[in-house]
Amino acid sequence: MMHAGATRYDFDRFRVIFRPSPRQSDCMIVAGTLTNQMAPALHKVYDQMPEPRWVISMGSCANGGGYYHYSYSVVHVCDRIVPVDIYVPGCPPRAEAPLYGVLLLQKKINRRKDFLLWWTE
Repeated sequence: MMHAGATRYDFDRFRVIFRPSPRQSDCMIVAGTLTNQMAPALHKVYDQMPEPRWVISMGSCANGGGYYHYSYSVVHVCDRIVPVDIYVPGCPPRAEAPLYGVLLLQKKINRRKDFLLWWTE
């Protein structure tokens, strides 16, 4: 995610701004291995986000447990904790993959009827 703020993969040109608090954001990117101890904290952060909210699962660790899939303390899919809208594959994902995931999410948001009605009024 460090390259997201760099000039080559600048997320600002796609209206993506990183916020310090979940109360100020509408999208959460889950990256890395999700353990059983971390699952309640992830759900708590998800509950603090305002509606409408979206989740991007990035990397094979968040998508399916990754290298630690057979460990006893790993939540194998983060979809069990929070509803996921976009899955970004890779171990680790290429630098373009998070950008592609954000663009797919923007397409998904633009297809929503209730969002379009709110935006046009």
